[in-house]
Amino acid sequence: MERGQTKQRVDELLFCLYQRPIHPELFHIHRVKRLRQSRYQAEIWITGLSHVVTVQVGNQILTELVGEENELLPKNGLATSFRFRGERDHAQSFDNGLKYIVSTQVERMTPQLFPATHRDYVHYAQNKGLLVSFDDWTHDGLAPFSFVDYDARDHELHIHAFHAFPEELTLLKTQSIFEIGKPTIPIL
Repeated sequence: MERGQTKQRVDELLFCLYQRPIHPELFHIHRVKRLRQSRYQAEIWITGLSHVVTVQVGNQILTELVGEENELLPKNGLATSFRFRGERDHAQSFDNGLKYIVSTQVERMTPQLFPATHRDYVHYAQNKGLLVSFDDWTHDGLAPFSFVDYDARDHELHIHAFHAFPEELTLLKTQSIFEIGKPTIPIL
């Protein structure tokens, strides 16, 4: 079964950073956004209460994956991975000046705070980025959602992702920056 078609839990999610693309056949992709800048191209997928971001700079590819652990996920090209617990930061540099920075936070809220926070994010997301609401999984009148916003600049791509888990009163937040190094000038 493709990922993103069954109810997900924040504790089952894994962060992976690959130095390669990931095959779309491994996922149920709900929304796609393709970006093209002068120095890179990128693709953002919402894959359930999870997401995939692939950035290509020349021949170099980085893929950020927030998703369920799956035996079909490749081990080849895996730069780093970890489970989501509390807050975490990670930075990694690659060839040709490409740099990746991520901050993650699992925010567990009270039953009084979560509905207002949920409402505010859904309202904010109406006219920005990519929003997918999973109405079939509604809990206490609140639908889980994935919201991925982005800021595509010439030399970097900023990704802000929010995945809401109403049954767990939890919001998973990730903020990523793909920094594109200065183009190298070949020496003749």
